[in-house]
Amino acid sequence: VQLQASGGGLAKPGGSLRLSCVASKSTLDRYAIGWFRQAPGEEREGVACISSRDGSKRYEDSVKGRFTISRDKAKNTVFLQMNSLKAEDTAVYYCATDRWADYCREYGLLVADFQSWGRGTQVTVSS
Repeated sequence: VQLQASGGGLAKPGGSLRLSCVASKSTLDRYAIGWFRQAPGEEREGVACISSRDGSKRYEDSVKGRFTISRDKAKNTVFLQMNSLKAEDTAVYYCATDRWADYCREYGLLVADFQSWGRGTQVTVSS
């Protein structure tokens, strides 16, 4: 089952955007959900993760203090609130499920640990 990310767009430096990732209830109940991004010419990199086990969260250093991951079980949706956006946040953003874990791994977000990639959503930060 592929996840669908949405909510991208154009924002100015210092601005905000909120991304949404819709998945089935069973998926959100069983697997950790990760947000990733890929800038042109760059490898896909992890951004944030939320555990289905206990709702604990993990962020990569580049977004700590600026981005917040959350979930709304009633809407079967995981959100990524992005504040204080910078030009270097420009990328296509994807959400995905962990291959088997319901928690966010201690060593961080690796593309190889995730699956069910859907079509991403473009985020452009520019003045």
